[in-house]
Amino acid sequence: MFKKENQRYDLISYTSEEDSTLKEILLNKLNFSVRSISKMKREQSVFVNKEFKKPSTNIKKGDLIEVKIDEEMASFTPCDLNLEIIYDDFDLIIVNKPPFMVVHPTKSHSDNTIANGVTDYILKNNEKVKIRFVNRLDMNTSGLLIVAKNAYAHHTLSVDMSLDKIEKTYITVVKGIVKEDFGTINKPIYRPTEDSIKRIVDERGQESITHYEVLERLNDATVLKIRLETGRTHQIRVHMNYIGHSIIGDELYGEFDESLINRQALHAYSLKFHQPRTKEVLEFKSKLPDDIKNLIEKLR
Repeated sequence: MFKKENQRYDLISYTSEEDSTLKEILLNKLNFSVRSISKMKREQSVFVNKEFKKPSTNIKKGDLIEVKIDEEMASFTPCDLNLEIIYDDFDLIIVNKPPFMVVHPTKSHSDNTIANGVTDYILKNNEKVKIRFVNRLDMNTSGLLIVAKNAYAHHTLSVDMSLDKIEKTYITVVKGIVKEDFGTINKPIYRPTEDSIKRIVDERGQESITHYEVLERLNDATVLKIRLETGRTHQIRVHMNYIGHSIIGDELYGEFDESLINRQALHAYSLKFHQPRTKEVLEFKSKLPDDIKNLIEKLR
C-alpha cells in the first residue's frame, strides 16, 4: 500500500511505454481532461524529462512525464466534526458518513457538513489540497463517501464511475416481502420540473439500472443488498418505490414511521475501485449503523 507520507502527492509521474504525443498520453494514459491540459500549458506545469513542454510535443518510449498539482484550497469553513476517516492517501479520502449530515454546504446547511469536517481534517494534517466529492449521499443516507484531493483523481474516478468501474453496494430495508431472490430494475429516472426535489420513473429520463439481492425476509419487510450500475439522484429510493417496496423511513417516496426509524433505512455499505494513480485495487466496507440494526431486530 502506498502511503501519503512516502509519496509526493503534488506531482504525478508517468514513464512513457511507447512513442506518442504528450497530449495523447495526458488524455489517454493519465486521464486528464482537455480543460486540464489547457491549464497545464497556460501555467507551464507539465514536464518531460524535467523540462516544461507543450502538449503537442512528441514523446519517446522511456520519457519521464511529470505533472505538477498545485491548487488553492476550497473556501469551506473548517469544523471539527469528529468524522470517521477510514482511508487517506495522496489522492483521496474515504469518509464513513453518519446519517443527518449534509455532504456539501447549501443555503440551508452552510456549515457542519462533510466538506467542513474534511477541511478541518486536512488542515490539521498540514495539507493544502482542494477537495472534490466523487459520489454524493443524501443527508439521511449513511455510509461510504469518496473525496478526491485533486482534479486528476476526481476526473479519473468520475470517468471510472461513469463506466461502471466503481462497484457501489448499499444495504436497505424495504416495505413488504420481495419475492424474487435477485432482480434488476432498468427504468429511466426523470426530474419533472427544475425545482422539483422528487424524481419519477419516466421514459423522458436518464437510463437508470439497479440490481438487488434479498439478504433476509422479515415481518412485512425485506433486507436488500443493492448494486448500482448508474448513479442517478435518489435512484434506489425511486426504483424501490416504483416496484412497490419503498424504503422504510423514506419521507419523500414511502411512509415515515418514527417508531421504527427516524430516517430512510439506506446505507452505502461497500466500495471497490482502482486507486487513480497506482491502479491498486481498493476495497472498503462500512458496518450497518445501529439504527438500521435496531430496525431489523424490531421486524424479525
